[in-house]
Amino acid sequence: MFLLWLLLTFKIFPQEEVSFYSGMFYLSNYIASEEFLKLKETNSDLEQIDIIYEKAVSFFKGNISEALLCLTFTCLPFNKIDFETPFGILKIPLPSPPKVLFNKRLTNLPKNLFISSPKTDFGDKDKLSHFFGNAFLHYNISAFNFSKFMGIFVEKTEESFFANGGFDKRDIIANHLGELFAEMLKLNPAAKPSKALLTYQLLYLRDGL
Repeated sequence: MFLLWLLLTFKIFPQEEVSFYSGMFYLSNYIASEEFLKLKETNSDLEQIDIIYEKAVSFFKGNISEALLCLTFTCLPFNKIDFETPFGILKIPLPSPPKVLFNKRLTNLPKNLFISSPKTDFGDKDKLSHFFGNAFLHYNISAFNFSKFMGIFVEKTEESFFANGGFDKRDIIANHLGELFAEMLKLNPAAKPSKALLTYQLLYLRDGL
């Protein structure tokens, strides 16, 4: 539901001369590349997220809004949504590169966003899209804290309508950190996502959140 809502932004926000799809393929190819794989050996996951973000901003010629939207879909760990209907499950495709590229990208995506991220091959890869998606919404529509409302609304809706959905507190944390990143960007366009994500690490160490 969250992703379907973001897809509507193509009609709400005018697209720049550099297209969303060219950006998604560019970033997907970069994340799937040997260059990025080698980079992973010497950079932490948060540093990798910074590098991917900077690549996106550079590709979109400094347009932060376009970069955040494109990253939301580029970082998706799945390429379709299973939507429950009275007639069965409807599979809704999402913007995604070909399967081979998609799988390589998925393998290379940063997974340790938080100090408490699961110690698995998948980790918290799915939280990246929550983070960038809410950053995009808050960066563009901050009135009435719209992004926070949508984040909670979508989590509740996923419980009811999506076959693989469910309320996840960690998604909400990623949503809030995305909002924080958007505020940081408004104050300093050179802000990095790792700084927002590190906020949770500090709170976790202090309060055990």
